[in-house]
Amino acid sequence: MEYGICNLAVIPLRAEPSDKSEQVSQVLFGEAFEIVEWKDRWVKIITGNDNYQGWIGRLQFAMLGHIAYKSLKINPPPITYRAVTQAWKKADNSILYLPVGSSLAFLKGTTCHINNEKFEIIGEIGETEAIDVTAKSFINTAYLWGGRTHYGIDCSGFTQAVFKLQGIDLQRDAWMQAGQGEVVDFLAEARLGDLAFFDNEEGKITHVGIMLNNNQIIHASGRVKIDNIDSEGIYSEELKRYTHKLRILKRYL
Repeated sequence: MEYGICNLAVIPLRAEPSDKSEQVSQVLFGEAFEIVEWKDRWVKIITGNDNYQGWIGRLQFAMLGHIAYKSLKINPPPITYRAVTQAWKKADNSILYLPVGSSLAFLKGTTCHINNEKFEIIGEIGETEAIDVTAKSFINTAYLWGGRTHYGIDCSGFTQAVFKLQGIDLQRDAWMQAGQGEVVDFLAEARLGDLAFFDNEEGKITHVGIMLNNNQIIHASGRVKIDNIDSEGIYSEELKRYTHKLRILKRYL
């Protein structure tokens, strides 16, 4: 088995080995992965943090040894908590703008060592905040399919990112996240940090958001925003209608 690590700020993870293929997720700085296939300019990977598969460009990462990969799996590195953290790449005197939740792999002092490259972290990386504070920091972030950052995010990327900053690992897609946690039986019992899941006409879970209390939810739909929720689902004041049908509530905290 071969391994790699992201040495750019953020790279798209695509469904197929093509620049025109849809972005299904993103790989952030310092995140490691298994390489399962090489194809021309592309490599197929399985991400180490959530076991998600997709294709990335072969010039968008650095190779990583087996021992180094296992070390990161056993001892997860610190992460960044600010929307943007600057990293100075010493080799070419460039600045990388790391998104929230980036992994500071092989950090010694204030320097990340990725193979022979050194990245000096500039300023503070931030610290854990209350889940509602973290979630609200994403308000008005545009919806982006496969996105995981303040520059664009999808519904499950949003919940995954917020919970990562709370030290809790969620899977990548909404239907996967619905398989985690404990069921909350009634909406009236919902509390801050619970996740609400919504399904389509076929019964497939297609959306997720974070409960702020038992009648408000913050979620990524068009943009990250706060809406009202009742037993029927999410009601949009902007559209004057229900937009998502409630399926289940889960608790992780």
